[in-house]
Amino acid sequence: MRKKLIIILIFFFVVFLFPKKIRGNNNKVAGSSAKISVLKDNNRNISNFTKKLVIKRILYKYNSPLIEAADSFIDVCTKYNLDCYLLPSISGIESTFGHFIYPNSYNPFGWGGGYITFKDWSEGIEIVGKGLKKNYLDKGAVDLYQIGKIYAPPSTTWAYKVDFFRKEFYNEESKINELARIF
Repeated sequence: MRKKLIIILIFFFVVFLFPKKIRGNNNKVAGSSAKISVLKDNNRNISNFTKKLVIKRILYKYNSPLIEAADSFIDVCTKYNLDCYLLPSISGIESTFGHFIYPNSYNPFGWGGGYITFKDWSEGIEIVGKGLKKNYLDKGAVDLYQIGKIYAPPSTTWAYKVDFFRKEFYNEESKINELARIF
């Protein structure tokens, strides 16, 4: 409860100091359907600070050990022009946001069947983000269903489940944008 209060206080502090950065435009994010391209964020006017706050809030909700890696999610999505909520959403379905992984693997994505190990969360996020860009998106898989056929065969529900978490991130982003607009 105390961490939640601190996050809220930090958010309001930043909103008052940097309102233009946080507010962006007042357009609502269109639905986050799995058919929307996952190459880039649907709304680039949302600041990285806001996206980081959204990621932290959702990871906090699930008591995720990945919360310390929120900066890495933002850095990697920016570097590889990915939807910033794609990798955290994949971790949601593959490992319940890092809770169920091969011991000390730092692999919340099920990458390599979950047996590939990384030195820390940041390295795992970097390698999987780069791998998604190079081996999936650059080869024409531009939506979750196309990615899922390669990433998690023979599952017919993987994309739907990843999109469930992406929608949760986008819904949280909408709530934050509404709060920012009020102020």
